[in-house]
Amino acid sequence: MSLLSLNYQGLGHPDAVGALRHLIRWEAPTMVLFCETKLSGREMTTVRAKFEGYAGMEVDSVGRSGGLAFWWKKEIDCEFVSASVHYMDFVVREEAGDWRVMGFYGWPSVADRHLSWDLLRILGRQLTRPYVCIGDFNEILYANEMKGGTRAQWQMNNFREAVEDCNLTDIPFEGYEFTWDNGQAGEANR
Repeated sequence: MSLLSLNYQGLGHPDAVGALRHLIRWEAPTMVLFCETKLSGREMTTVRAKFEGYAGMEVDSVGRSGGLAFWWKKEIDCEFVSASVHYMDFVVREEAGDWRVMGFYGWPSVADRHLSWDLLRILGRQLTRPYVCIGDFNEILYANEMKGGTRAQWQMNNFREAVEDCNLTDIPFEGYEFTWDNGQAGEANR
């Protein structure tokens, strides 16, 4: 089982769909979460139709902000539980036992970030099965997870407290250590 989470702004552009097709072929993920698609659910469903073998569900963006989509291979028994503009929750049924997968998109505004942690705690209390929570939390746990710029210690502390309250564990990754950059070259890359 492999999960891929992408913050994929501009997915409506044909070049982006081509790049995504290459990534999906290369990584062959079992499940894919898209955050901040900036597309309507209908537009995202049209994108999914270009990828054979995936079922899914899409949540509308609000204007051209936000938007979530969750795809899974059709052979996976994945059942929808609930969703909003900030999360999508599913039960995955397997012979070894059921588990939950939640895609999460945190409030982008620092002033509203506490709403992300409140929602994460509410959802965490509802979960009685093992679960995986992936997505874009719009926050970091530790300062070394960011290249350039600064992050207030209280912001990271609040996120860490929510992670601890939900009994979540940060899973190590492989590959490039930063999941976002501004696309600039050299020292301007932050």
